[in-house]
Amino acid sequence: MKALRWIRVLFALAALYDGVLGVVFLLAPAWVFERAGVTPPNHWGYVRFPAAVLLVFAAMFAAVARDPLRRRELIPYGIGLKAAYCGVTLGYWATSALPGMWKPFALADLVMGALFAWAWIALGRARVAAAWAR
Repeated sequence: MKALRWIRVLFALAALYDGVLGVVFLLAPAWVFERAGVTPPNHWGYVRFPAAVLLVFAAMFAAVARDPLRRRELIPYGIGLKAAYCGVTLGYWATSALPGMWKPFALADLVMGALFAWAWIALGRARVAAAWAR
């Protein structure tokens, strides 16, 4: 299945993307906010906890990248993560002022969420095809 290679690459890139964001926001959130010219929250825990959650998801995406067919059941959780972030961020973007630093992440997650859905469907079809081939 040619799509399997692309699915592996997609989830490896997602693991890298979320992993790098997680590490940066976990270890140097003040630097990120300062560079972006955004007023930080009143407590770094509001940034560091989601950063740690991103590291958990990065590990999950790496597991999917290693074996997409066996880890297909994890993909809806990734879709949920991307949908949750996009829903909140794009909602604020549409209804109020949203600091620019969050907008590229929303667009990237929108694309990744759609690609995750494609991967989940493609892997489901591959499972059905494999079952019929037996």
